[in-house]
Amino acid sequence: MQTLQITKNDVGVARVEMARPEVFNAFDEQMIGELAQAFADLGQDSAVRVVVLCGRGKAFSAGADLQWMQRASQATEEWNLEDARRFAAMLDAIAACPKPTIARVHGVALGGGVGLACACDMAVASSDARFAASEARFGILPAVISPYLVNAVGKRHALRLALTASRIDAQAALQMGLVQQVVEADELDAAVNAVVAELLANGPNALAEIKTLFRQLEVGPVTAGMRELTARTISRVRGTDEAREGFAAFLEKRPAAWNRS
Repeated sequence: MQTLQITKNDVGVARVEMARPEVFNAFDEQMIGELAQAFADLGQDSAVRVVVLCGRGKAFSAGADLQWMQRASQATEEWNLEDARRFAAMLDAIAACPKPTIARVHGVALGGGVGLACACDMAVASSDARFAASEARFGILPAVISPYLVNAVGKRHALRLALTASRIDAQAALQMGLVQQVVEADELDAAVNAVVAELLANGPNALAEIKTLFRQLEVGPVTAGMRELTARTISRVRGTDEAREGFAAFLEKRPAAWNRS
C-alpha cells in the first residue's frame, strides 16, 4: 500500500499507520480505498486480535486532502455521490471490523480525522491533541462522519462541534466522550499498550460478538425485540468452546488459553 504502513506483531496486534506526514495524514481517494481494504483484510485475519490506527509524523489526521476536495467541488453531483459512498464505506469498514480497534490520536484530528477516531471502538489521545469538525469553514458539512460523531458524543455536542467548527483540546474531547483517555505525549504508546493488554486478556470470539451485538443496539426503550436479540445472543455464545474454556480457566485459577496480556 502506498499511503499506509501496516505491521503485525507476534501477539496479534496490527498497527495501521497513515503515512502521509507531509500533509498531516490528510486522506484522498487512494488512502480511503486502502483504509477500507486494510480493515476488511485485518478483520478476516485469524492471527490479528487488535487493530491500532495511528498517524505518522506530527498529526493523527487533518481530514480530507484539500486538493481532493477542490476536485470534488468541480465535479458533477453523480461523481460526488460515488465518491462520498466510498468514504462512507471506508468508515463502515473500520466500525464493522470484528476486531477491537483503537485510535491513537496525537497532534490534530480535523474533519474526517475526527470521523476516523469516532469510527474506532475507542480512542486514546495525547494531551496536546486538538479536534475539530471543521467542514463548515470550507462551506460544506461533516455529513458522512456525522453518525459516528453523534454516536460518540451525543447529538447536542456533535451539533455544536459541526456548527461552530471550533477546535477543542484533548480534555474537552475527553469530557464529551470523543476520546476515552488522555495522557502526556510521552506516555501515549504506553497507554495504548495498556488498553491492548486488557483486550488480549479477553476471549477473541467474545469481543467479536460484543461488537456485532452493540452495533444493533440503540439508546432508548428496551423493546421486546431487543430483549429477544440479547437472550438469543448469550444463549448461543454460552455454548461455544471459548466460553467453556473461559469458565474452566476461572474455576481452575489459571489464564485462559487466549490470554496474551
